[in-house]
Amino acid sequence: MKQIKILNLYACLGGNRYKWDEVADIEVTAVEWDEELAKLYQERFPKDKVIVADAHQYLLDHYQEYDFIWSSPPCPTHSKINISQQNKWKMKYPDFTLYEEVVFLDNWFKGKYVVENVIPYYEPLFSPKKRGRHLYWTNFRLPKIDERDAVIRRWQIPELQKHHDINVKLYKGKQSKRKILRNMVDYEAGKTIFETALGIIKDNNKEQIKLF
Repeated sequence: MKQIKILNLYACLGGNRYKWDEVADIEVTAVEWDEELAKLYQERFPKDKVIVADAHQYLLDHYQEYDFIWSSPPCPTHSKINISQQNKWKMKYPDFTLYEEVVFLDNWFKGKYVVENVIPYYEPLFSPKKRGRHLYWTNFRLPKIDERDAVIRRWQIPELQKHHDINVKLYKGKQSKRKILRNMVDYEAGKTIFETALGIIKDNNKEQIKLF
């Protein structure tokens, strides 16, 4: 099978991407706005092409170049903490670029896609699939996932670093190190979802070959 071209948006430190190499021969383009995170991602995955840019715009400009797209837009404006802490800070509108990407990918992208986010404080749009404390919008049937969220969410930086096999002490940016680690998708979930999408891509390729 040909090399699978993947676009990994809002890549952070690549929690979702960690075990993709075990599944297939892949070529990954990662887009991350935070230069310090992008630097650590590149050190972690030296073969990936890492781009410091606006992931939302990059998707619009380059979506046709890929077989599989994973997007994890920023989650703070959707999180339930906005309700529990509503008297402690100024509220903001939910950032609906999340849904812009879901609608765009569902109607224009010919490959397989995943848009991942937290369970929001409002009723989510467009019927996502719930797994653990995450929601996934996909254009393929999502498998059951043995997520370890209930345990992972209680961990502090040392346990989170060990689990994700990464050292965030090298991060020199402004974001909270624990928040960065907690927001990383469990790598086993990322692997299972990619394996499922890849199986469908392979089947589609076989059907195309039969036509000729």
